[in-house]
Amino acid sequence: MTQGIKTFIYPVKDVDRAKSFYSKLLGIEPHCSEPYYVGFKVGDQEIGLLPNGHSAELTAPLGYVHVADIQKTLQSLLDSGAKLEQEIKNVGGGRLVASLKDADGNVIGLLQSAA
Repeated sequence: MTQGIKTFIYPVKDVDRAKSFYSKLLGIEPHCSEPYYVGFKVGDQEIGLLPNGHSAELTAPLGYVHVADIQKTLQSLLDSGAKLEQEIKNVGGGRLVASLKDADGNVIGLLQSAA
């Protein structure tokens, strides 16, 4: 079962400039402001700024579908013809993420929150 796309991550080169821009755009201050991640909560969505995103080959914003079981979901999608973009990894606090490409080459993120 999924909860839909609830997290969007934007790669940024100048985190201070980006933090200022998104604070003005969203009308709020970030709930998390660390050197490795800046996060804004907008309703039930997370807008994240990833300072090292470009060096990790993230070249555009990436939407993450929230799933209950990332391993099961990822395997099912791979079995359906998707191509693995990024293996499952723990990004802290028990959150697991992975990404894949659909048949048209669109990158899709998967996110499993900590239990």
